[in-house]
Amino acid sequence: MVNSNNPRPYIGITLGDPTGIGLEIAIKALSHNDIYDKCIPVLIGDTPVIEDALKVTNITFTLNKISSINGTQSKPGTVDYYPCGIIIQKGDYAFGALGKKSGEAAFQYVIKGIDLALKGEIAAIVTNPINKEAIHLAGHDFAGHTEILAHYTNTEDYGMLLSAGGSTGLNVIHVTTHVSMRQACDLITEKRVLRVIRLADEALKMMGKERPRIAVAGLNAHASENGLFGRKEEESIIPAIKKAKEEGLDVTGPVPPDTVFVKTLGGAFDIVVAMYHDQSHIPLKLYGFKMDPVTGRFSQVSGINTTIGLPIIRTSVDHGTAFDKAGKNEANEESLLDAIAMAVTIAKNRKNI
Repeated sequence: MVNSNNPRPYIGITLGDPTGIGLEIAIKALSHNDIYDKCIPVLIGDTPVIEDALKVTNITFTLNKISSINGTQSKPGTVDYYPCGIIIQKGDYAFGALGKKSGEAAFQYVIKGIDLALKGEIAAIVTNPINKEAIHLAGHDFAGHTEILAHYTNTEDYGMLLSAGGSTGLNVIHVTTHVSMRQACDLITEKRVLRVIRLADEALKMMGKERPRIAVAGLNAHASENGLFGRKEEESIIPAIKKAKEEGLDVTGPVPPDTVFVKTLGGAFDIVVAMYHDQSHIPLKLYGFKMDPVTGRFSQVSGINTTIGLPIIRTSVDHGTAFDKAGKNEANEESLLDAIAMAVTIAKNRKNI
């Protein structure tokens, strides 16, 4: 079991889809020795996948296969890992190629992480990217990580928190995520908006904010201009904000979505409750991602995805499998380092809330 007083919590890191960049950035992240000052990282993935990662990155590690936390060596230069027995030989997958077996491996790595976290063997899981099509090929009908985590932890109310730039950066949480725009509009109810406002408060407290300042974005242009451009604000968003204020939460809104993110980055708020996926993903990635115009490569990939409302702690990189970069030693581990740091912060703060 995890010792809650351990200054270095055990953090499980799933490798994601073996055909993507997850294995590469995992090894690159562990090459930062200061990671071991903050936590005890444990990879969740298969031996051939990790061996491939070492070849791709030209990084030398001693591999330590474990069956329980008691077997960890937890020191720089050593990779402690739980094998899942899905990828048993290197011919089972190919970099950048969609595959049923790689989809099954990615899925089982997540399931193993959930199991270890629920048992208390690890303090948190940090997930590398999966490919939704590959997961479906393997027979698992989930829209993504968040839905898998919710299903296997029996969680009905949860939220996707995105963060970039640390404590002075941008934090957003979603009322709706992986659904069509038509469905998103229907799912924005007073009950759901209120729930996500509460999750926003919980999330920022786990990040160390004693009294989070929460901005709630409108759905329509100019937050509907008092009903001129739609009624969702009046019917669902404003009543939820009113109830949240009655509960003592520091909530403002609905704030027009074209200014709420600028105001948040200017220091007016600590977090934005966004109504749908792209309303927040676009500004967050404009803020956290940078691309070199000459090389066409990302020079900065800063972003963390945290699922709020689960009985376990889960953070993730905020990017995909990047099949076009897989196996080329071109992937940037910055987002994974941020996600590990966030997992450690939440693990230390959560027990005090």
